[in-house]
Amino acid sequence: MYSLAKIRDTIRVPPAKFSSDLNQSILGIVRGDMEGLVDSELGVIIAVTEARKKGEGKIVPGDPSAYFDSELTLLVYKPQVNEVVEGIVSEATEFGAFVKTGPIEGLVHVSQIADDFITYDANVPGFTGRDSKRTLKIGDTVTAKVVSVSMKGTIPDSKIGLTMRQPGLGKKEWAKIKKVVRMEKKGKAPPKGGDVA
Repeated sequence: MYSLAKIRDTIRVPPAKFSSDLNQSILGIVRGDMEGLVDSELGVIIAVTEARKKGEGKIVPGDPSAYFDSELTLLVYKPQVNEVVEGIVSEATEFGAFVKTGPIEGLVHVSQIADDFITYDANVPGFTGRDSKRTLKIGDTVTAKVVSVSMKGTIPDSKIGLTMRQPGLGKKEWAKIKKVVRMEKKGKAPPKGGDVA
């Protein structure tokens, strides 16, 4: 989930930045320092959108810089358990598919791809369902549900677990396939025109 967060921090501003607008100097400094970091409570810091100094700066003996208490507004992304997300399959391995959802990837374990026996084909690379014949490969757009979140200090160290086994999840075409299979089981032919959605 994307959200805006306000935090307070003390920012070190070097003397070369004193001559320009201090709020803009602070904004430039914190953008370079904070954007792309992962905070366990806030999530991934996408952007620092605003910085405002609060009060006068403080100096430390032996350091020519000034320290300013500042209020920062951050655009952050933190997946929530049970949140439904859309993403693109970025990698397929024998143990599952990695799905890029915004600034971070989540893993759909092979057992969570579909309610079917799934086989991995390294030549594609991708997956195929034994009974449903559903396929999943790199570049496919999917809808998944977040089942676990572990935000650590960096994006590669953070882990997001996803599932696509519930109705309405996975590739959009899967919903159409499921409907056709259901109609055929009842002995009815799909409507003319080919589209059953």
